[in-house]
Amino acid sequence: MYTDTGSRYLPPTVGSSPDQVTPPFSAPGLVLRLLFLKPVATGSCSGDAQGLVNQLQRQADIMQDTSRLLDPYIHIQGLDFPGLKEHCQESPGFFPKENALHGLSRKGFLRTLKAKLGHVLHRLTTFQQELPPEVQDFGTEKMYIHGIRNNIYCLAQLLPGSSETAEPTQPGSGASSPPPPASDIFQRKLQGCQFLRGYHRFMHSVGQVFRKWKESPSRSRRHSPRQALQKGARKMQPPMKGKRLMPRGQLPR
Repeated sequence: MYTDTGSRYLPPTVGSSPDQVTPPFSAPGLVLRLLFLKPVATGSCSGDAQGLVNQLQRQADIMQDTSRLLDPYIHIQGLDFPGLKEHCQESPGFFPKENALHGLSRKGFLRTLKAKLGHVLHRLTTFQQELPPEVQDFGTEKMYIHGIRNNIYCLAQLLPGSSETAEPTQPGSGASSPPPPASDIFQRKLQGCQFLRGYHRFMHSVGQVFRKWKESPSRSRRHSPRQALQKGARKMQPPMKGKRLMPRGQLPR
């Protein structure tokens, strides 16, 4: 289950002066965790596919934590009250479920993940325009998502047919766009928390997929089921060594 703190968001700690207030979304601990994982920059891809899978799995595990985006959003928007928080449930249809992700090919999964994270970046930009200036710093989170997308790009280059995954597009199955913003301010707040709830759940599912990749690395083409059947059929053929082909209709002496 993904990490849900139950929206128990703690307001920023105030020191001896107002200047010491630590705004949400930009806490020092958050920056330290970002530096620890060091998402690769575009143009400096690693050739270690397993290392990229390990890193992406750890990144997804971190991004499932609701204290990163959802909890502070609920607090800032004044939704952390009984009767309101209950409405902050994922709105189905935009973020794929875990079983659907497991059913995708590796290239299809990476295309879907990169496309969905692109939607998240766009939505965070929208949130920045709606939130008060003192709490709209999503820069750290957006930088981190860009790092994950760069890792996805690098991993895609190591898969067969990498040219097809260099610039992922939204796959046909399950493709959807987030609902347009509601005209009512309160409904927009609910849409925002529902979107973030779905995002954190989605990243939990993403982490589970990468964990599965670690447990069962992709097999080589020479071990494909079709070729294995052909190899078995060749073994079942009787040896022809030492036997002379007889003309049709002639019996051996």
